[in-house]
Amino acid sequence: MAKKIKERIGLYPGTFDPITRGHLEIIQRAVRLVDYLVIGVARNSGKGPLFDTETRVKMVKRETDALKNGKNIVVMPFDCLLMNFATKIGASVIVRGLRAVSDFEYEIQMSAMNYRINPDIETIYMSATEGTQFISSSMVKEIASLGGDVRPFVSDEIAKDLERCFKTEKSRRKVKPVIRD
Repeated sequence: MAKKIKERIGLYPGTFDPITRGHLEIIQRAVRLVDYLVIGVARNSGKGPLFDTETRVKMVKRETDALKNGKNIVVMPFDCLLMNFATKIGASVIVRGLRAVSDFEYEIQMSAMNYRINPDIETIYMSATEGTQFISSSMVKEIASLGGDVRPFVSDEIAKDLERCFKTEKSRRKVKPVIRD
């Protein structure tokens, strides 16, 4: 009698405020490693997202529709502890993207904490490629808020969403430029 093979469910969590070409690259690569990839859009009001959760979920769905092509990608919002959400959806793997060494320090701490909470769920890291390693949602929002062209970093549709969003002064104030010495 053949033993039933358990499907691997991967979880790629994030705020996706907005989803960038870097996020999409990680999704394209991660979907090859699992049977189902759940993209978990965190409510995370503590980060003060520019777009509300419902809008971000719609944006991620729109952007990943083109990637599906027979692939099993699901987009879901969540507002609980990541490991509780991962357990709820049956994930065995959490996918995290790394842009730079500075990301690794934070991510390794998080994965150690997550492992202590649930050692049955592994965390895997995917390094951003040379073309996307500098892209961050925060920088994209800052560029857009100052009227810059963000199309090299996001899709045309996301660029339009940002342009519409930043037509009002109130939205521009939501993004605090990072001042470096």
